[in-house]
Amino acid sequence: MSDIGIIAIGRNEGERLRRCLQSALGYGHQVVYVDSRSTDGSAEMARSMGAEVVELDMSLPFSAARARNAGFERMEAGTEFVQFVDGDCEIVDGWIQRARNELDARPDAAVVCGRRRERFPGKSVYNRMADLEWDTPIGDALSSGGDAMMRVEAFAAVGGFDPSVVAGEEPELCQRLRERGWKILRLDAEMTVHDSAMWRFSQWWRRAVRGGYGAADVASRFGPSSRHAPRAVADGTRSVPATGAHDPFTAQVRSARIWTIGWVLMIVVAFLIGWATGGWKWAALAGSLIVVIWPAQMLRIALKTRRRTATFSDAIAYGILTMVSKWANLVGEMQSRRDRRDGRHARLIEYKQRPTPAVPLTGP
Repeated sequence: MSDIGIIAIGRNEGERLRRCLQSALGYGHQVVYVDSRSTDGSAEMARSMGAEVVELDMSLPFSAARARNAGFERMEAGTEFVQFVDGDCEIVDGWIQRARNELDARPDAAVVCGRRRERFPGKSVYNRMADLEWDTPIGDALSSGGDAMMRVEAFAAVGGFDPSVVAGEEPELCQRLRERGWKILRLDAEMTVHDSAMWRFSQWWRRAVRGGYGAADVASRFGPSSRHAPRAVADGTRSVPATGAHDPFTAQVRSARIWTIGWVLMIVVAFLIGWATGGWKWAALAGSLIVVIWPAQMLRIALKTRRRTATFSDAIAYGILTMVSKWANLVGEMQSRRDRRDGRHARLIEYKQRPTPAVPLTGP
């Protein structure tokens, strides 16, 4: 019996799920696939490939956190480490052993994660932007993403994922782990290949709305008083951990508000001051000076990102989309606040289009 378990979750992932399970099976580890009422034959395909399948009762509110917890409950006794992977990702050869070795060497670490890469970066600028987002610093980290290996002892001690969190469930879990003194580590190693499947601006916008929704949700649960949360720089360049009492999501929420509502208010105030002191020409000049702060910030982000991009145009696109995403983040924050006020369960925000139907594996 292996002391490592692998949990994959998915909903209508089609061919993406087949590749995911192919990468997980064959190591002698228990593989559990949690299906969230797929209508494309995903559950049947997973069974035909040899994975254990858990089908969620969708009469209850759904979240990826709930799906991962359901997979964890199926894990065999004696499992020490569990690798979580999303159904649209493939595990890179060698990652499982590398992560296991790191957890063995670092008894203070609860979670290890590595580099997630985009499978098709050349197919759209949005896929390339996602790949850049995942290029984060190695070492002690604020949190992992959906793909990570976790120590069962630590995961169980904090009660697993919070099923009421529908976006940002991994950072929320990692926050609770850090408050118990555990470490989150990001390794300089290839971990998974992800298929973002973002071809249109509308998909990217909804993904950014989801990010804002999750940030506001998690920030509201902790606030800036958490003692063990490192400080993050939320300017779209890189989130750099540092010491200090700060909720990492508070910076993201604040950044979205400053660069949207705050920016507009600054333009209005500058215009009014200019008009009161020197007339319309001074008003136009003062307002224009504030307006150009926005494109200047886009350029600053692009220049900081340039060394991580293949072309300067990608760096410029990253700067533009990072700043435009502030408005999408704000929309998500407002939705989250409204749902909390009305006592609604957090909503699931999806951005992917449904792939081709899954079929039992019949060939390479």
